[in-house]
Amino acid sequence: MKQRHLGRQGLVTSEIGYGAMGISLAYGPGDKQEGIAAIRRAHDLGVSFFDTAELYGWGENEKIVGEAVAPFRDDIVIATKFGFTHDYGHDSRPEHIREVVENSLRYLGVDHIDVLYQHRVDTTVPIEDVAGTVKEFIDAGKVKYFGLSEAGPETIRRAHAVQPVSVLQTEYSLFERDVEVLFPTLTELGIGFVPYSPLGRGFLTGAAKPATDYDESDMRRHDPRWQPGNYEKNLEATRLLTDLAATKDATVSQLALAWLLAQGQQIVPIPGTRSPARVEENTAAADLALTPADLERIQEILPTGGFGARYAGGTPVWE
Repeated sequence: MKQRHLGRQGLVTSEIGYGAMGISLAYGPGDKQEGIAAIRRAHDLGVSFFDTAELYGWGENEKIVGEAVAPFRDDIVIATKFGFTHDYGHDSRPEHIREVVENSLRYLGVDHIDVLYQHRVDTTVPIEDVAGTVKEFIDAGKVKYFGLSEAGPETIRRAHAVQPVSVLQTEYSLFERDVEVLFPTLTELGIGFVPYSPLGRGFLTGAAKPATDYDESDMRRHDPRWQPGNYEKNLEATRLLTDLAATKDATVSQLALAWLLAQGQQIVPIPGTRSPARVEENTAAADLALTPADLERIQEILPTGGFGARYAGGTPVWE
C-alpha cells in the first residue's frame, strides 16, 4: 500500500488506516478475538495506522489494540486520545492529560504513543495549556506527534503556535462534508487530515438496516440518518452509488473510500470493522482510481452530503 504524509513534522502512514472504536463501542456487542483478527489482517495488507482512544472502553480498546499489534509494533503508527470523562464530559486539564497518557502507555503496552489527540475541545482549559502539556510528552520521547479532533480554525491556530499540530481528525464522508470549510486552514498550516466514520457509520457499506433493527447498544438506533424520512433518502443515494461502483467492479464501500482519497494527498481515512473480510474490502479501495466523470456523478448523487444531522442533538459547532 502507498504511503501518505500527515503534516509537516514527519508523520507518514499507509493511505488507509484502521479505526478500532467499533470493537468496543457504539456498534453493538464486540468480540475481542474478532477485533484482533481484523487488526492483524489489516497489517498483513499494508495498513500501518491504527486508531484507538481512552474513551473506547476506558482502556479496554487500547488493551485489545496493544495485544493485536504487539508482534509488529515497531512497524506501525498507533494513535490514541484523551479528553473525555466517564460521564462524557470534557477534561483536558494538564494533570488529567498526564494521567491518561500514562494509563494509555500501560494499556497499549508501549513505551511511546505515535499520535496523541485531544479527543474533543475543552472550552474550560486554554488550548495553549493542552498543547504545552502534549509538548512535554513529545520532548520526553513519550509522544511523537500532536493531533486535534473536531477542532475549529481558531483552536487549531492557537494550538499550532505552541506545539505544531500534525493532524486533525473529524468526521468526513460522502454523507458528511461540513469539515471541508477547514481545509484551507489545514493546507496553510501544513496539517494532515484523518476522516473518521468514512463509511457514514456503516451506511455506505450497503448493509444499512432500519434503526429499530440494530442492537440496543448500537448508536444507529438513534442516529438521525437512520430515522424515517432520512433513512429512505440515504438508502436511495447509496443504491445509486452502488450502481456506479458496480461499473468499476467495486463495492460502494470502496467507492466511498476512493472518493475520500481523491480529495487530497493529505487525507488518510480510518474505516473500522470487526471483520477481516471487510478489512480486505476496505484496503482494496486504495487501488480504485476514480475518473473526473466518476467524481462528477458522485457529486450529482450527493451534492452536499447525506440526509440527517450528524447527531440527534444537531451538528456541534467547532470551537
